[in-house]
Amino acid sequence: MRKKQAQILVVDDQEEILFSAKMILKKHFETIFTTNNPKKIISILSENEINVVLLDMNYRIGFEDGREGIHWLKEVKTLSPNTIVILMTAFGKIDTAVEGIKIGAFDYVLKPWHNEKLLETIDKAVAESRKNSKKQVVEKTEKRYFVGTSQKIKQAYSIAEKVAKTDANVLILGENGTGKYVFAEFIHQNSVRKKEPFIHVDLGSLSDNLFESELFGYAKGAFTDAKTDTPGRFEMAQNGTIFLDEIGNIPLHLQSKLLHVLQTKTFTRLGESKPRPLNVRIISATNNDIKAEVKSKTFREDLLYRINTMEINLPSLRERKDDIVPMANFILENIAEKYNHGPEASGWHFEENVAPYLEKYPWKGNVREMENKIERALILAENNTISVTDLDILDFEEIQENDNPLSEMEKTAIEKALFKHHGNISKTAEELGLSRAALYRRIEKYDLKN
Repeated sequence: MRKKQAQILVVDDQEEILFSAKMILKKHFETIFTTNNPKKIISILSENEINVVLLDMNYRIGFEDGREGIHWLKEVKTLSPNTIVILMTAFGKIDTAVEGIKIGAFDYVLKPWHNEKLLETIDKAVAESRKNSKKQVVEKTEKRYFVGTSQKIKQAYSIAEKVAKTDANVLILGENGTGKYVFAEFIHQNSVRKKEPFIHVDLGSLSDNLFESELFGYAKGAFTDAKTDTPGRFEMAQNGTIFLDEIGNIPLHLQSKLLHVLQTKTFTRLGESKPRPLNVRIISATNNDIKAEVKSKTFREDLLYRINTMEINLPSLRERKDDIVPMANFILENIAEKYNHGPEASGWHFEENVAPYLEKYPWKGNVREMENKIERALILAENNTISVTDLDILDFEEIQENDNPLSEMEKTAIEKALFKHHGNISKTAEELGLSRAALYRRIEKYDLKN
């Protein structure tokens, strides 16, 4: 049997899992990498064109909530967008895996796995990886940004354009999903540093013990698992821009370490004593009321002064109602290009009656929620036309459980089917007559714990 040309990375802290996976996969795929240390993911991705990462969700005894897996999933999607991630989880932890799928994982497999199911899932992931690569044969030099007509968003873009031409530190404020990452990227792309790295760090997902090693790097021998010299995020962003997302979530005792770096424009790797020079543009963001945190002494005032030379406030969709329908069309066009080739991409459209529903829907998750709903709708829709039903924005008002017995019946049916098929999404969806996307949506809706 001829092996498929693909590079697979398996990440798990148990050597027997790595050995077992490699024995199975090397019969079918050309190159298999394994590591029991998730911190090696960065170097492996930088040195190899990995098609698929098979990623465990827990790495430390006593920490079995899957948060580490979610953290490393985000890292892979940031560092290598074309790489497909499959999560590994134990039965009973499916809810966290579903969360992972919502933020970019392709699928998940349960441990212990069935060999046939594992191979089938990875085979599909490899195909998806190749499809992603073909879509990015030529990288666009100019990324399109939707501005809109509301005064608040036009003012925000005007400030961003002006500050981009300087090296001033920027603090972006706004609710979850308002586009803080997009604005940080916009500033970078319009600056003199645009040809240098743009490094995104989700500070909210970094545990205290990972903070210094992830941001500043470490020297070989700095701690037990430090087997090679490893650069941190600041070093990776050298001469470019580093985007410190969710900066309001940094614990007070770690804020002083970050402040020292910003003040001295140097950093020191763990295990080293000599500071290294730093030349980066700092853009920060938070959805917290950062000034209230300063008053309550949970965020350092001197650090706030360092990060907000210029402050940009992003309005929620509730504050820019006139932009909702044009933005939805813009997002649909971009997502259609992502999933289709040639003229088919421009054929997607909303039904005529969709506009008032889009405007009426509360969009509590803002642009991110809109992107999520439109992408799901495009997957489910037929004939290049998206309806209100496809978007799932009809029944957004909360309904009391006692007034909605049909929902209880549906929830019970899904729970029984998931239990029957040991959490297998494909088989459960097939039995219930749902698509995988529709089933994931209902698992999220009913907050099912399996």
